[in-house]
Parts: sequence; C-alpha cells; structure tokens
Amino acid sequence: MSDTQNLTLVQAVRDGLHTELRADDDVVVMGQDVGKNGGVFRATEGLHEEFGGDRVVDTPLAESAIVGCAVGMAAMGMRPVPEIQFSGFMYPGYDQIVSHMARFRARSRGRFTLPMTLRAPYGGGIRAPEHHSESKEAFYAHEAGLKVVIPSTPYDTKGLLAASIRDPDPVIFLEPKLIYRAFREEVPEEPYTVPIGEATTRRAGDDVAVFTYGAMTRPTLEAAEALAEDGIECEVLDLRTISPLDREAIVDAFERTGRAAVVHEAPRTAGLAAEITAILQEEALLYQEAPIERITGFDVPYPLYALEDYYLPSATRIEEGIREAAEFEP
Repeated sequence: MSDTQNLTLVQAVRDGLHTELRADDDVVVMGQDVGKNGGVFRATEGLHEEFGGDRVVDTPLAESAIVGCAVGMAAMGMRPVPEIQFSGFMYPGYDQIVSHMARFRARSRGRFTLPMTLRAPYGGGIRAPEHHSESKEAFYAHEAGLKVVIPSTPYDTKGLLAASIRDPDPVIFLEPKLIYRAFREEVPEEPYTVPIGEATTRRAGDDVAVFTYGAMTRPTLEAAEALAEDGIECEVLDLRTISPLDREAIVDAFERTGRAAVVHEAPRTAGLAAEITAILQEEALLYQEAPIERITGFDVPYPLYALEDYYLPSATRIEEGIREAAEFEP
C-alpha cells in the first residue's frame, strides 16, 4: 500500500501541482501572486522556492494576458497551468477563453491542441467582497472545446488536477473555495489520476437520485442522511465533471429510482440542473414518477456577507426539495 497524507482540498491542489511540476518539465504554473507569495489561498505555497521563477511565474494583474500567454505556450507544446485569483475575475480573459482557448483545435483542424489547465477558486460562502463568489460554471460548460472539472474532495482534487494537466485539450478547473479547508482526507503521496468525465456515487439509495458537485456535495449528503431517518434513501451522485457530463451514470441512477433532484449553488435559470433535467426527459422519460426538483441559487447578483447563507442551498433547503420529489403522488 502506498503512503498517504492527510490533506485539505487546497493542500491537495498544491500537492497535485507539485507532483506534475516534478514529473514534467513542460508544466508551468503562472498567475498573480502564485510565486513568492504562494497564492491568495496558499495553493501554490513553496512551489516557487523549489522550482524557480521560470516555472512558477508571477504575472501582472491582467487576466486576458494570463490566459493569452498560456494559450501561446500550450500551442508551442508546453503545459501551462494559469491561475485566475477568483473565478469572478475571469471575465476580462473571457475573450481569450472562448475565442482562442476553446477553439484552437477546431480552428487548426486538429493540427494544434492546447494542453492547458485554467485554475480558479469559485463559489461563495466565505463572506468575500463583490466579484469574489461567482458560480458561473455554466458559462464554460456551454463552450465546445472546453472540459470543466469541479472536485469536491481532496482525493479527487489531486487526481482530477493531474488528469487535467496531462489532458491534450484545455480544461477549466474550478476549485470550491468554501471547502478549501473544511475537512481532510487521506491522499496518496504517489502520482495518480481520476478520470475526467466520470461521476461517482457518494451514497447509494433506491428512492431518489440526487445530482450535485463541488461544495454542494457535503450539504447534500447531510440532507440525505437526515432523510434516511424517515425511510427515504437517496442516491447521491457527485458529477465531478460538468463538461462532459457522465450521461450514462445520470440516466442509470434515474432509471433505478424514478425520482430526482439536482443541487447546485449557481443561478437556477439555464444552470446545470436544467441540462440534467433535459437529459432525463430525453433519455429516461418513461421511468419518471415525479417532477424533477431543482435546488439552486437564485437569479440575482451574488449577495454580500450574511445574505450568502440564504442564497446558498443549505442542508435544510436541500432536504425539503428532495422530500418534494420523494413524496410526490400524481
């Protein structure tokens, strides 16, 4: 058995970056304050000292330039891992992401690929100022050519980050900062990968299939445990990757339960819950026994400070939504 270390999610990010920097000289970490300062959340702490300023690069505060430089580096065969300090700051680089990062393989008819991984802390719950708590992952899932990965545990974080960096195509890697230091998990010291595009079952159950990802996985599991006391057994599927979605796992869970709920903190309209609902309507309609519940954030600008507690789906709100699906009778 390999040696393990008891890591938080943000430590797993750092360990994953360290592992890939050590394994491949073409891997370069870059972004505002990622070098000597170790990043705003210390996700890159110590990497500059070990690998030097040519491989852990402090950049200006210019998101378009960070992404654009990484696109050029990846096109020439490197494997850059640019960091945007918060996902709410990605918008100045959005043109580079959708016009170049996402389209390079198609534009060059496969002559060029872009093996780059754009990292950003995302989501709310930490009482941050405006533009620091965005949950706009659907923006990037909508773009053909991008893979979008969102881990929920330290083990998956290291493995998915390694798989993303080694992937020949561009990946948006969103890290749920609400749970950066919320809990620890045993993570192997040795290199390993977790496959992109494969969901995992966090809890087995036969009554309701519940689909979620990122920071919402923990309150969803808490709600499922509370419902089990009333005899409602939930199957909780952690998507881990929202593009590509694991359609087979989603449909399989729904066919076995006939009832479903989807949980995410992003706004409700045109969110991933709507896409998952459409998939189930298209591929498993005849198994459906109740309306599919969407338990999400609201269609408003992300609120500040204490209002976050109302905006984010809590375990109580998730429990109520799942119960609606479980107890529905035509």
